[in-house]
Amino acid sequence: MTTVMGICRSFRDRAFARFFHCFPCLSDPARRSSWGLKVTLVMLHLIFVGILFVFDGDLIEKTKKEPWYTALYLLLLLATLVQYFITSSSSPGYVVDVMRAVNETNVIYQKSSMASKQPASSQNGSLNVVIEGSQSGRNFQGCNPSSWTKLVMDMYPPGTSIRSCTCSYCNVEQPPRAKHCHDCDKCVLQFDHHCVWLGSCVGQDNHCKFWWYICEETALCLWTGILYIMYLKANISRPWWKDAIMILLLIALSISIIFLLLLLLFHSYLVLTNQTTYELVRRRRIPYLRRIPERVYPFSKGICRNLYNFCCVRSSIYSLEPLPLSQELEEKARPYTCLDILTCRCC
Repeated sequence: MTTVMGICRSFRDRAFARFFHCFPCLSDPARRSSWGLKVTLVMLHLIFVGILFVFDGDLIEKTKKEPWYTALYLLLLLATLVQYFITSSSSPGYVVDVMRAVNETNVIYQKSSMASKQPASSQNGSLNVVIEGSQSGRNFQGCNPSSWTKLVMDMYPPGTSIRSCTCSYCNVEQPPRAKHCHDCDKCVLQFDHHCVWLGSCVGQDNHCKFWWYICEETALCLWTGILYIMYLKANISRPWWKDAIMILLLIALSISIIFLLLLLLFHSYLVLTNQTTYELVRRRRIPYLRRIPERVYPFSKGICRNLYNFCCVRSSIYSLEPLPLSQELEEKARPYTCLDILTCRCC
């Protein structure tokens, strides 16, 4: 018996080794889990939509008469799945990548200035790292770059210890709004949260993609729910087991719709106020946000500019925001007056 079990175990190990040799991306347990979640999500979409087409004969007849209706629905399904994979495969914006780019540009600039007195960007392209705010007001597009450590320290108030800005896990200096993710084992710019379904973090570079994915997923679930209700209203006297399956799926769909709507509204609020989930939930634990009143949004630049930066700024540009000055915080904490409303101060 022991010999048979040993042979079976040996055969299983060889089979897994051969499989991982053919698919090296699945050799990592974390990647296997991530791909398993992706396959599960795709299968859930296909099940909810497929059962609708299998059970609902009226929908098939409507498709023959009005093919554009079903085509739009299937196009939304395809767009949602494509947006999901785009979001899950995109980088959230890792601090180590920006640090490496800044330090490389600093070295190139020093070498080029010694050789030809020309800016490094004219010979090696431009590094799209933008420092916003009145404290720095500069970017890495043709100007004299600084080292990463000096760059980060300039974004904090004078007298800040470099030790308090250094990640104890990555051993890199964190700019404001960055946080170490224990699942990804990297520091993320404008860390929002680690999404289990995506298998990656949501940060500065993919937050906009994540918002669009939630929006498309919400629209798809609402449309699918309407089709389910239309089927039940028209076919309530059909075999009971079909109705039972559709009702159970509709209940699960209703729970998903409520969750997605709340998530969409929550992230829309974060976008309009230029906040992240981490900053909102852990505000009292973040040292530089601890003393700021809850009604004050320190990184907000007005609704219009927040929307523009979120939707229109290219993902190839790394935007680093210094901590606001005390005068800026006092201005943002000032109560609104009728004149402020007329002059669109909130925008």
